[in-house]
Amino acid sequence: MEKVKQARFGTGGNPDDFYAEGFKESIDMPGWLSRRFLTAYEYQCSRGVHVGEKTARAIGQAAAASDVALSVHAPYYINLATEDAAIAEKTINHIIKSLTVASWLGAVRVVFHSGSPGTERSAALERAKRLFAQVLEEAARLGLDASVLSPETMGKKNQLGNLAEVIELCKLQEGMIPTVDFGHMHAVTCGGYTEKDEFAAVFETIGDKLNAKAAECLHIHFSRIEFTKAGERRHWTFSDPFGPPHEPLLDYIAANRLTPTIICESAGTQAIDAKLMADYYRLALTKS
Repeated sequence: MEKVKQARFGTGGNPDDFYAEGFKESIDMPGWLSRRFLTAYEYQCSRGVHVGEKTARAIGQAAAASDVALSVHAPYYINLATEDAAIAEKTINHIIKSLTVASWLGAVRVVFHSGSPGTERSAALERAKRLFAQVLEEAARLGLDASVLSPETMGKKNQLGNLAEVIELCKLQEGMIPTVDFGHMHAVTCGGYTEKDEFAAVFETIGDKLNAKAAECLHIHFSRIEFTKAGERRHWTFSDPFGPPHEPLLDYIAANRLTPTIICESAGTQAIDAKLMADYYRLALTKS
């Protein structure tokens, strides 16, 4: 009998308790996650791409053996909206390097931040679309289009990457899926995304503007976030008194039998909190 597909839960990077247990190398993360019934791992290149091919392939083999789906978080230094030619060239290189690592890992997608819009958001989005089209062309030329590029919704009002903007970037190539960071969206709306219908509206918008498959297999980041009027201040844990709540989101996912990958980005407790979400989701499946 074919195994029924379910949502996947996992961590962004390596949590504190991984190191507290004496582990040091990311090659051990897939097995460590699997023993906790977690099935996704986002490899962090956010401070730059430093992993070599041999190590990346070994991590990929360990993940495949443990049924852990891999993604890559590209460097924070990407700015698709830049007007500076040197930064544009570096942006292309950061994404191509991230795609190269993803190909070694066997990662299904590469998550990235789109950059800063400057003063004119609409003009910035058009610049971002033009540069992103160049990135996609270069990735195809190099044979690096097996992994899906996934622009992330951002948490500060001065960043390019609201839901409408990441959807516009995804329209540039068939099959692209956004990364929806509900913590970021909670922060940038100064407290939104606490009710089931708010979460539902995101999936419905993606289904309408992109396609049903994108909504069904969405890539999600989730954490509790402290915010100011400008948006995100810092990530916290599920034991801290910040939002958004995960329960309404998981109730909607379970009720509609969606199969997203949900990466927990809690501050140090991402495996503990991912397991809380996974357990809640599996129970919700039995009730829906």
